Amino acid sequence: MDWFKKYDEIASELGLSQAADRAATIVLDNLIEESSLERLSVLLEDKRVIVFGAGPSLVDAISYVKKKKFHDGYVFVAADGAVSAFLEAEVLPDVLVTDLDGRLRDILQANFRGSLTVVHAHGDNISLLEKVVPRMNGVVGSTQVKPVGRVHNFGGFTDGDRCVFLAVHFRVREVLLAGMDFDSVVSEYSRSSDSERKRKKLLIAKKLIEELKEETDIPIKNLEF
Repeated sequence: MDWFKKYDEIASELGLSQAADRAATIVLDNLIEESSLERLSVLLEDKRVIVFGAGPSLVDAISYVKKKKFHDGYVFVAADGAVSAFLEAEVLPDVLVTDLDGRLRDILQANFRGSLTVVHAHGDNISLLEKVVPRMNGVVGSTQVKPVGRVHNFGGFTDGDRCVFLAVHFRVREVLLAGMDFDSVVSEYSRSSDSERKRKKLLIAKKLIEELKEETDIPIKNLEF
């Protein structure tokens, strides 16, 4: 996938400023003192992964994997607001992928407790980056435009599909999708004040994952429960 061409299309469709994205990327690079990229690679490479989105089925999915002790054999990767449901269930995700739209106290708590946190820079979250990132440990930076220094472009647009792109980038063995309800109503964990724009982003995420499935030899399928 030519990610930069793909993002040109997305930015044009949604009216996003790539110049603002680049500015945020530089800010984030300056905020990260030491990247945890190597630790992230060790966590993911050749592992089985479950990616948890913040959709309506999230709570049931977490309950199921907790009951079945899936954590013994899978790395749990949570997308942004999904971390709140994890903490409510007293489960800690191994990796948290966030643009800081979720509940900040939950994002920080998971980070403090050991969730490696992939923090995403975009044009609308510069003030949050400056407020939150200095308080974190175990951080990897990500961007949707050209990477800079300690900020990487793994592909993906929303927190959910970025989790999947991240897993594929690090050559995991398998990706199971949970709480990735692209066609459903927005859940309480998605933390979106603009439901129509959120639905557009979910459709983009769905399309990106479908295209990624066609391009990779890594199995990507829904968690059955």
